Amino acid sequence: MSNTHREAGTCYIKVDGVQLEVVGNMEVPLNTSVKEDILSTQGLVGYKETKRAPYVKLDAVFTKDFPFRSLEENDNMTITAEFAGGQAYVLSRAWLHGENNISGSEGTVSLEFHGRDGGFY
Repeated sequence: MSNTHREAGTCYIKVDGVQLEVVGNMEVPLNTSVKEDILSTQGLVGYKETKRAPYVKLDAVFTKDFPFRSLEENDNMTITAEFAGGQAYVLSRAWLHGENNISGSEGTVSLEFHGRDGGFY
């Protein structure tokens, strides 16, 4: 008997309750801080730790009714990213981050959201 189950595959994303059509990859941070080595001439001394911004990155289909105006104007969104294995990452008090572009040849839009709070639930 096998203990295997689905860990990857179709992912879902909702922005303020509106489901977007995800294509390709969806990315969220696994850790909330980054540890970097501190080196001296004698070798490793220790590490420094810096915080990471909570985020969700994805590519979505640019459908006829794509809510780009509300995504652009809203700075208090809730983003729910549900992965194929059942884990869900929730980003709250979120906004659309950086430059977001539409690929005409692929019919997709790359989106990156940052927020005040984020984590797996």
